[in-house]
Amino acid sequence: MAAMRKLASWVLLATAAASSVKRPVEEFPASGGTVRITPVRHGSLMIEAGGQVIHVDPWSQGNYEGLPQADIILITDTHGDHLDRVMIQKLKKPHTVVIGPPAVAKALEDVAAVTVLRNGETTKIGAWTIEAVPMYNLKRGPAEGKFYHDKGRGNGYVVTWGGKRFYISGDTEGVPEMRALQNIDVAFVCMNLPFTMPPEEAADAVKAFRPKIVYPYHYRGSDLSVFEHALKGTGIEVRIRDWYY
Repeated sequence: MAAMRKLASWVLLATAAASSVKRPVEEFPASGGTVRITPVRHGSLMIEAGGQVIHVDPWSQGNYEGLPQADIILITDTHGDHLDRVMIQKLKKPHTVVIGPPAVAKALEDVAAVTVLRNGETTKIGAWTIEAVPMYNLKRGPAEGKFYHDKGRGNGYVVTWGGKRFYISGDTEGVPEMRALQNIDVAFVCMNLPFTMPPEEAADAVKAFRPKIVYPYHYRGSDLSVFEHALKGTGIEVRIRDWYY
């Protein structure tokens, strides 16, 4: 697949001198420094800036060897590939702030105190601004009248640091709240059936909110060339990366 040849352009950086694991790291210049984002696995990633670390949906299937513990942990949903109690405990320091929607707070009440952020709410932690964006299914579910992700149960997030806005979709279809986003510099957008949406629907939603750069993630089994082709000529830069290394 032509799109996958872009993997050769990755800068491979060691995240810790003592670690034998080399990971692809994306770097984005921002006011006051650089934001570094490291894919870990599936829907899991790490964001670093200003000497602080955010882990998003840490999952035991990812390789966390040598990665730093978290100052902030963002959890999008209660499903096991997003809410992993073991990894949260491993990455949490005494003063780590864990953020999630009410359903996540309830699921983790015996593991960590969760700062509840409901759909549409915003919080500031130091230099970080974190906005909760609704993520849910519009039409897909395990049975008629049921959805894999109900509205209000989970959060996508817009994370802002140094004037740069990063959108992490979580498990969602191309909902109106995603399509209405503005001024997104970098977006991480899910696509996998049957739980979220196919690549062509993801591309259609991306066309609506027009991030400068978009990464497909949480895409296991999806044909990413379909997503890339659908966004050709839009001016949106598509970056295909390997989230299953």
